[in-house]
Amino acid sequence: MTDKEQKGISKFLSFVLRHNPGTIGLNLDRNGWADTRELLEKMNSHSYGINLSLEELQKLVESNEKKRFAFSEDFSRIRANQGHSIEIDLALATKTPPDHLFHGTAEKNLDSIKESGLLKGQRHHVHLSSESKTALRVGQRHGKAIVLKVNAMQMHEKGIMFYQSENDVWLTDHVPPGFIEI
Repeated sequence: MTDKEQKGISKFLSFVLRHNPGTIGLNLDRNGWADTRELLEKMNSHSYGINLSLEELQKLVESNEKKRFAFSEDFSRIRANQGHSIEIDLALATKTPPDHLFHGTAEKNLDSIKESGLLKGQRHHVHLSSESKTALRVGQRHGKAIVLKVNAMQMHEKGIMFYQSENDVWLTDHVPPGFIEI
């Protein structure tokens, strides 16, 4: 499988497992898990030009540098690690964040962020990273990139909850403007 094919399948999996499983008639449980066999059957039977074996899917999940997906221990179930716009419960435990986290965005969003902070929008959480270079890559997808520094420990001390997904993305419901350094 070429890099281009892997990227296309990864985007398709993200869409199906995070936003619209109904596109292929897939069912997710309340924690976002899909039956791996059902996913493969439904992906392979649609006219998306995808024909994937379990081994190829395993390699794709393992090699995904953003670690967007996870398998259950026996590979019978698969889910997206975070970024859902559909109602699911990832059953994440609260976690104490480091002093600072980072968020990448486009420069055009700064006025709104200064006024309202970081909002989760259509997703379940605001996504933050522990490394500024990761945040920069995220911000570059949306225009001229800006990396914001979030005073996460101060937020935590004020009672704001944080979670960390299996792929090390930090999650919270909202980052008020007073905790953001631009």
